Amino acid sequence: MEYPSIKQFLANTSVYPVLGKALTLENTAQLDFSPSNERLRTVDLSNTEAFNFFVFDELRKQGKAFGIGGYFEHRAIYSRSQVFATAAEDFRDIHMGIDIWAAPLTPLFAPLDGVIHSFQDNAGFGNYGPTIILEHEINDQKLYTLYGHLCLEDLRDIHTGQVIKAGEKIAHIGPFPENGDWPPHLHFQLMWDMMGNWGDFPGVCSHREQEKFQAICPDPAYLIPFLI
Repeated sequence: MEYPSIKQFLANTSVYPVLGKALTLENTAQLDFSPSNERLRTVDLSNTEAFNFFVFDELRKQGKAFGIGGYFEHRAIYSRSQVFATAAEDFRDIHMGIDIWAAPLTPLFAPLDGVIHSFQDNAGFGNYGPTIILEHEINDQKLYTLYGHLCLEDLRDIHTGQVIKAGEKIAHIGPFPENGDWPPHLHFQLMWDMMGNWGDFPGVCSHREQEKFQAICPDPAYLIPFLI
């Protein structure tokens, strides 16, 4: 199926930054979780406190409030959880969204008008934890935005079909372990097609599926925005 480019979809549409502010070189560090980062080999990634220290120590050293990276990045950090081992020959380690690493309880905002499509707590070590998916429609084309690793409290008092306006606070970056037991960050992902999913959508794919999912999941940077 042919999908529009995200730039075409957003033409003549105002976008509210998901973090409430644009991410820039002044406030943001690029974090590398690919196999080429040899420093990762010194970290016990199965220990969330150790992993958390690694991430936020890097931000402290660089004097940055946010870390960012990961759109279709080949990652070395998913060995920490069996969530990603769908089959021995088809391990999922290609990250399909963007991660924004920031302090727990950092507020998050809707980038576009829309409605709540679905939400749930995808509990389990290494999973999304609390997750909200919004549905947006412009010129009869739908786009879905996924927010993973939230606070459990964010799932209270919301309902599917709830109208959300651009710039409305929708959630917060969750602390571990309630966020799926990750160092605090937002997993932010776009999907043209939910593929029958509800309250969840794969955030990581195998190398074999990369081309398929890259067509379905456009670059979220245009909705953060980050140096676009």
